[in-house]
Amino acid sequence: MPTKTVSSSPPLPPEVEAIVRRCRRMVSQRALLAAGVATVPVPGLDWVTDVGILIKLLPKINEAFGLSPDQVERLSPERRMVVYKAISTGGAMVIGKVITRDVVLKLLKIVGVRLTTQQAAKYVPLAGQAVSAALTYTALRYVCEQHIQQCAAVARQLALPAPVE
Repeated sequence: MPTKTVSSSPPLPPEVEAIVRRCRRMVSQRALLAAGVATVPVPGLDWVTDVGILIKLLPKINEAFGLSPDQVERLSPERRMVVYKAISTGGAMVIGKVITRDVVLKLLKIVGVRLTTQQAAKYVPLAGQAVSAALTYTALRYVCEQHIQQCAAVARQLALPAPVE
């Protein structure tokens, strides 16, 4: 199975590709959890779960790429400036930043139509709950995939070494 690369750029270095795969696995696991919660017909529970998952997941993705606020702050001032420039040119909303509830809510507005449909679908017995779960899974995967691609593009551009685990 071919690996995904970010846009039409050259292939990712193997160490960055490994981080991308690891982050995608982590996202899939958390999106499945959120999809399971989405089947429960309690108003708002799925939104709270989605926000909570993203507040924890997005910083882990940043950290995996060496782009958490702490990691960026430890760089030399010159290198830090290059990192911030790369982040800003990529239009990334959450790379190198502290992830707050407000930031996550802005990200979720990107997939707002899906989530509104998901809320409505939830109240149709069985089939609606399945649709709700599928939409939740897809929405979380979409938001996180966009973030992973942005992180990978910054990592490629900067040739940042992967953090030691």
